[in-house]
Order: sequence, then C-alpha cells, then structure tokens
Amino acid sequence: MKKVLILGGGFAALETAIYLRKYGFDVTIVTNRKYMYIYPISIWIPTGEYSFEDCIIEWEELKKVHKFEVKYETVEKIDIPNKKIYCKENKESCDFDYLIIAVGASKMKHKGEENFLSICGAPEESLKIKEKLDELIAKGSGKIAFGFGGNPKDSSNVRGGPAFEVMFNVHNKLKKLGIRDKFELTFFAPMPKPGARMGEGALKAMDKWFKMLNINSIKGKKITEFVKDGVIFEDNSKLETDLTMFIPAGNGPKLFQDTTLPLNEAGFIKINEYCEVEHNFDETSSDKFPIFAIGDSAALRGPDWKAKQGHLAEVMAKATAFNIMAMEKGIEERKEYISHINILCVMDSGNGAAFVYRDNKRAKMIPLPIIGHWMKKGWGWYFKNSKLNKIPRIPGM
Repeated sequence: MKKVLILGGGFAALETAIYLRKYGFDVTIVTNRKYMYIYPISIWIPTGEYSFEDCIIEWEELKKVHKFEVKYETVEKIDIPNKKIYCKENKESCDFDYLIIAVGASKMKHKGEENFLSICGAPEESLKIKEKLDELIAKGSGKIAFGFGGNPKDSSNVRGGPAFEVMFNVHNKLKKLGIRDKFELTFFAPMPKPGARMGEGALKAMDKWFKMLNINSIKGKKITEFVKDGVIFEDNSKLETDLTMFIPAGNGPKLFQDTTLPLNEAGFIKINEYCEVEHNFDETSSDKFPIFAIGDSAALRGPDWKAKQGHLAEVMAKATAFNIMAMEKGIEERKEYISHINILCVMDSGNGAAFVYRDNKRAKMIPLPIIGHWMKKGWGWYFKNSKLNKIPRIPGM
C-alpha cells in the first residue's frame, strides 16, 4: 500500500485524507494541534453564541472514523532533494511515497501587532476577543474597531468576510443588550474598496448596511502602526479604540524557503491545474517524486478576483486524491480545480445573513433575514457530523 504524507490540519488536509483512504492509501497527517478548528463558525465565540468546544473536532475522533494516522508534530524542514520531512518533536524523517503540503499560510507582519486580536489567527485568540468584549460590555461603553489587511503580491489570501461577520454580530449583541448607542463601531482597511472581489453590487450594499447600522468606516488609508489604544494611519491620523480586531493578509510560510519548492512572489507554492507542484530541481534527479500543494499553501491560478476559501480547498483536496489514485493505477484522466473557482459564502450578521456569490459570469449578494443565520449554523452542524460519518454527505458538499 503506497504511503501518502499530508502536512497540515485544516479543511484541505482532512478532505484529502478522507478521499485517499477511500482509494485505499496508507495516509498520515502531520499537524501541530490535537483538534481541527472550524474557523467559519468561530465568529460566534466572541459574542458567546458558541463555545470553543463547539468549533473543534478532535483528530482522534476523525482518526477512528477514517482509519488514517495522525502525528502531532510541528514541521521544521521540508528537504525536497533528499525526500525528507523533519519535525520539531521528532527529528527523524517521515517515510512516504507522495507528499501533500496543506499547512496553510503565515500572516503578514505589522508594527505593533501585539495590540490587536484576530478571529483568523491562533484559535485561542477568539477567547481573548470574547474576554475583552465582555469587559467592555460590563463597563457599558467603548470604541471597537474591526479591519483586515491586504497583500499586494497575492490578493487571494485576504480574509475580509470574518471581519465583517464579527463586526455585525457584535453590533447585534450590543443592540440586544440595549447598549448599542453607547458603543462606537468602526471598520477600517488600507484598500480603497475592501471586499471588491465580491462585486460592485455587493460593495454598494455593504455601504448601505454600514450607514443603516451606524458603523463608521475608514478606507484607503495605509496602516502605519497598531498601538495599545488605537490604529495609526499613514497621514498620522489615529483611530482610537478600546478593542482592535484585525485580520492580516496571508503570505507564504517561512517553512517553504530554501526547499527548492517553486514559489510565487508572496511565497506560496506554484502548482499546475491538477495541484501538482511545478518542480524546479534537476530533471535528471532520481529523487524526483510527486508533490502536491493545496488550500492556502498554494499559489492559485485563475481570475484576478479569486479567493482562498474552505470550499475551494476541499475541491483541490478531492482532485488531488483522485489524481494520486489515477497515477497509481495508470489512468490518464486528471481532475483540475481552476474551473471550480468561485466566491461563495453566507455572511452572517447574528440576526440574519447575506448570500454572496461570484464567478466569471455574475456577482450577487442576496439578503437572507433571519433564515441566513440559521443556514450558516446548519452548515456548521452538517460539517462536523458529516466529517465524522454520523450523517450522509451531500454530493458536492
């Protein structure tokens, strides 16, 4: 039985492992956490609607269900020419025939980053946001800022949706408590049109939403520094805050450097349409072996508005599993991911949501009062239970 080693512990890693096991491969996942964290539903941790435990699946549970192996280790070095992977806890190299890199992305650095909290950072930060928000609610007033940054070298790894969702959920919670008028909420982003990848119609709808909810906005000002009580911009103006929530854009992990892996300008791994890494070492090398990069680790091909999302990571995962199976069986057919690129999300507000969709033909945002909130919660329930085989999976999901 051929061995497949998967580096990572997110959407892409889990989905690939599930499908490779169905194809009969010996699969090992290397992850530095004992649980898989479901980021899309963690937006409800700060407002107390979900607990931390509601947003995780233990890898031991997944291991029992799908019969793959899991190593809880931190990858320190990827030695491509010598076909070796070294981990912090265990210096010995892992044995494999196929390598899949799905470790995600690193975050761009910002001056004073210790002064903000991120809903898309380390999972524990969601609890810190809740703690700080609870303090302000107990105080009865405050200034809260929500923002996200960009990466001019690769705009596909920008996480804007969760910033909007946390902001709208905080607004809704404060309104329910009857103290919304005691709080100043501000959205900020360095680009002139944050969220432009959703389409012009969505941008106009968001502006109307901001005005209706009395949310201030600062757009198109580059961030100079985050300080303890606010955000400093390039024109030396300051946004005063009691709590700053910010999502930095992603870039390639340092782990990818000095590996001979082909990288784009932002440090992500270059792949072809079949998720195969474009090898850049000696073509005559006897050490050449199949490597795939999926999810946030990969440099996506496709339209300028493309975005790295969980559903695309799973498309890449299924394609990769199929392609490995095909390679082993001598089947010429290959599955690609590029035709499946779209933007798809249910942007939650706590008392409703907006359905956002974009592909090469259309872009739309459809309000979903009340039902949208429960649709997103339903997806979270479905995700956890279907991955644990407690309920059947819906085709295409």
